Amino acid sequence: MKKRQGRRRRILGQHFLRSPGVLEKIVRTIDPGPDDLVIEIGAGRGALTFLLAEKAGSVLAIEKDAALIPFLEARGLRNLTIIPGDVLNLDFMKLASAAGSPPERTKLAGNLPYSISSPLLFKVIEERAAFHKCVFLVQKEVAARVCARPGSKSYAPLSILLQLHFSASIALTVHPGSFSPPPRVESALVALERRAVLLHPVSDERTFLRFLQGCFKQRRKTLLNNLAAAGVPAARAEAAAAELGFERKKRPEQVTIAQFTALFEYFQKARA
Repeated sequence: MKKRQGRRRRILGQHFLRSPGVLEKIVRTIDPGPDDLVIEIGAGRGALTFLLAEKAGSVLAIEKDAALIPFLEARGLRNLTIIPGDVLNLDFMKLASAAGSPPERTKLAGNLPYSISSPLLFKVIEERAAFHKCVFLVQKEVAARVCARPGSKSYAPLSILLQLHFSASIALTVHPGSFSPPPRVESALVALERRAVLLHPVSDERTFLRFLQGCFKQRRKTLLNNLAAAGVPAARAEAAAAELGFERKKRPEQVTIAQFTALFEYFQKARA
């Protein structure tokens, strides 16, 4: 039985948080109130779930592993609803609306498996209207990417898109010994607060993502070389750099979010 459970944990990427001190710090960062709905991603054995249910008005706990659901439901907590399934296939707005919770009272939280961190964070960007705060425990390298600033090796399209919509910070670092079984890497708690106003306006976010992916395709090359590889005529790229005041030798990781959005809008207008 234990071997079978171990295989299932590895398949699902499950590392259950067991440190009471870390759990308390996570709850304080989430700061659930009596009028709040907390949507928890990956309830596991309920270590965080049950603490949240003590303070939040209601908790929707999503759990993919069907074997864990009877244990979670056995507590019989009136303000806790267990939702079986894959979070990537669920709609946060529908969940919050069904619970009668407005965005300003809705929070997302969870200990995220590495395998779903990036797709889930992109989902958070797309469905951001459903909530105002996210607190996620992720691998340390993912946390670094989320919060990266220009000049950092972790700076990437995900950093830019998240920071357009959220203020991002790392609340604490969590060592492997705080989990069962211990992962091979350190983790970090990331807090995302949705901005009332977009950091910089973007006319078409889906096209902007493709633009960023092209800009970062070869990080060691300059931004202008990446643009050329993405099909932007050299003369147009040179004109944009001159008008917007870009240094010709800048690599993509050295370009600020404001500069990326300005460059994107420049090309969008040129196509119009």
